[in-house]
Parts: sequence; structure tokens; C-alpha cells
Amino acid sequence: MTDPQFKADILDCFRATRRAVPARWLYDYQGSKLFDTITELPEYYPTRTETALLESILPDAANIIGPHRNVVEFGAGSVTKTPLLLEAVNPTAFIPIDISGEFLRSSVEKLQSKFPSLSIYPIEADFMQKVSMPNALPDNKALGFFPGSTIGNMIPVTAVDLLRSMRVSLSDDAMLMIGFDRIKDLSVLIPAYDDSQGVTAAFNLNLLKRVNSELDGDIPIDKFQHVAKWNDAMNRIEMHLQSRQDVSFTILGEDFTMQEGETIHTENSHKYHVAEAQTLLRAAGWVPVQHWSDEDDYFSILLAEAQPFAKAP
Repeated sequence: MTDPQFKADILDCFRATRRAVPARWLYDYQGSKLFDTITELPEYYPTRTETALLESILPDAANIIGPHRNVVEFGAGSVTKTPLLLEAVNPTAFIPIDISGEFLRSSVEKLQSKFPSLSIYPIEADFMQKVSMPNALPDNKALGFFPGSTIGNMIPVTAVDLLRSMRVSLSDDAMLMIGFDRIKDLSVLIPAYDDSQGVTAAFNLNLLKRVNSELDGDIPIDKFQHVAKWNDAMNRIEMHLQSRQDVSFTILGEDFTMQEGETIHTENSHKYHVAEAQTLLRAAGWVPVQHWSDEDDYFSILLAEAQPFAKAP
């Protein structure tokens, strides 16, 4: 069944003068599989850099976090980094949240075989909204886990809204471990989002395949190309789908046209200095307590704790 919000967002996109789609719609089952492949590409530094950083800092982080928390992972995907955290903090329960239910269930099955005694409560949901925790969940403090620099997909105001929503979902006494990608040379950044094998291009173009499949579209996909570029004013990589020529197509019976060179803005990946990342967290009700970076300053992991809601200044 097609998500009604997907339908609404796609129609809003193509009806607008400036066409843009929320990045979460890139992650259907096929998109999630393609993204997993992207994370293994030689050009894509974030996954291997963050994984190595996690391995090095988790003993220190686990001492700060303490054992027996309920670990809540937002946008769990294939939970590839999750076992490192679970082994380090010895949680009471694990709650993975992801918008792609089929992909989430497959990932949880593999994880459960690795941790057979761990209680796992998968939630298929859009983590951009407040997520209610399962009633059966043990009454323990929560640890939010948001790796992969996914926070960079959002513009700052949306990032703050998400972090506030996480603060509400996780309640008092919670902590949050979150990854932030750092600003670096374009010779490193651009290939990470436009790889030589064309996997990122296939990931981006898969959105149009999804529109054709789920919304009875006839978009000529071969007339579009993947474009990745750096926006210096916004400190972000942008992904676009650009029309190679004038095209006409329909979606749910509605006619649309795009001119040669016009684009659909599909995803952002904002890059942050540590101080900027800390400011985002503070604006959303989190107090940074520690941060770690790799030796090249390619990537940072921050640990924060929930700030009590103040009734007065």
C-alpha cells in the first residue's frame, strides 16, 4: 500500500517551481539495499571512518553511559554499527526504528541471531515524528543512537526539530550518541556522493522508479542523471536528479513537464564543525558531555544527555 504522505510529497514536488523531495523517500527496500552498497564503496569514507572511531571510543563511552539502558536507534537500516554499541553497553533492550518495514524486519532477524537473549522491539515509523515506545519495554533509562551522520540530511531548523522530538521520545535521564560528518576537502567529499561505479546514481534514480511503480507514473528515467555538488554557503553536499532534455510525463494521471537542465533536489548532507554540532544539540534540549574525532577530523561522534525542562530561567 502506498504511503499517502509519499503521494502528497511527490505531487507537491512536481507541482512546485522549485522541485524538492524529502530525502526519506529514497529509502524504500531497494533504496535501502543500494545505500548499504554505497557504504562499502572505496570513495564513501563516512561508514568506515565512523565504525573505526566507534571501535576505539566505545570503552570510554560505555563508562560514561553505564550498563542496562534501553538502546533506541533512529533510522536503524541494516544495523551494521549497532553490534559494536550493544556489546559495549550491555543494554536491557534494543528498539530499532526505521521507515522501511521490510528492510527493518530483515535486519532485526540477523541481529537477533547474534544477540539471542536480547529483547528487541522493532518499530516501523517515521522517526522525524515523536515515536511512542512499546508498552512492554523495561523501565530503564534510554540511550538514543543516531549514527551515520544522518542528521546532516536535514536543514538546521529541521535538525533541531528532530533532536527535540528525540528528546521527547526518549524522556528524562536519556542520553544520545550521534554522528556528525565534518567539513573537508572537496576532493574527498564529491566522490563520496558520486562514486565511479554509479551506485549512488542508481540510489538517487531509484526514487523515480518508485514513483513510476507506486504512483502510476511514466517518468522517462533514462532522460535523467544524478548530480552531486557542494553548496559552500550552506556547508552541504546536495544531490539532484537533473533532466538531460525537455521531458513530459504523468503521475497519477496528472501531466508534468521539465525543461533540460531542471533538477529535483533529493538530498542534502550538511557538514559540521564540532562547535556547530554542539550548538544544534543544545538548541534541542541536549547537553553535550563528550565528543570524539578521528585523527584526520573527517568525522565526530558526540555524546549528550537530556537537559531537564526548565520552568523558569
